[in-house]
Amino acid sequence: MNKLLFLALLIALTACSKRNDAPTPAQTRSSETPATAAIEPAKSDVPAGAYKLDKLHSSLLLRVNHLGFSNYVARFKTFDAQLQFDPNDPAAARVAVQVDPTSLDVENPPAGFLSELIGKGWLDTAQFPDLTFKSTSVELTAPKAMRINGDLTLHGVTRPIVLDATFNGGYIGHPMDPNARIGFSAQGAFNRSDFGISYGIPAPGTTMGVSDRVEVNIETEFTGPPMQTAPGQTTMDNAGSK
Repeated sequence: MNKLLFLALLIALTACSKRNDAPTPAQTRSSETPATAAIEPAKSDVPAGAYKLDKLHSSLLLRVNHLGFSNYVARFKTFDAQLQFDPNDPAAARVAVQVDPTSLDVENPPAGFLSELIGKGWLDTAQFPDLTFKSTSVELTAPKAMRINGDLTLHGVTRPIVLDATFNGGYIGHPMDPNARIGFSAQGAFNRSDFGISYGIPAPGTTMGVSDRVEVNIETEFTGPPMQTAPGQTTMDNAGSK
């Protein structure tokens, strides 16, 4: 009899425990993942419009791994870009870039090395003079960060790549710089073999060669629309008021 009472008590306690452990409707609601809030762009008073590349304050660097010992850096010295940009709607931005592949440069190149890089084994610029990037869409990932999806044309091949960019800010103008100015940093990567450039890629499981992966690093500024002045106000006065 005592065993039966003990068994009944154990069953009752177990049932109570399960009821107490069950989440309440309020607990269930609080544990649900909230809907992701829309990302708002950082506030800026720079005007929307067409922007052109400031070549003096722009750089386009490439980095490849060499033998697993270092990350070798090269650059393109000659390139241009056109940008449509609205700081209040970064997702509507559009950019087109043109690069002169013969302008590739490296630090302290030995005799004939640059000719080799732009020759048939690598870029083959005589046959493939076009090196371009054109955005296809832009996604805001943080108030000042965006993912730029686009098409890269290199070595006669066009493939999609992604650049992660940061809007570093800007101004509507300055007494010594009466046009709007904005700045960006961007990074991306691609495999050169995807574009038919496979010379020197290490054999699987080794680092003896030059990496397939090419990292891209961009620092750039653009100039845009001229400062707007009120009637009777000079450009310098307008800039000073900011």
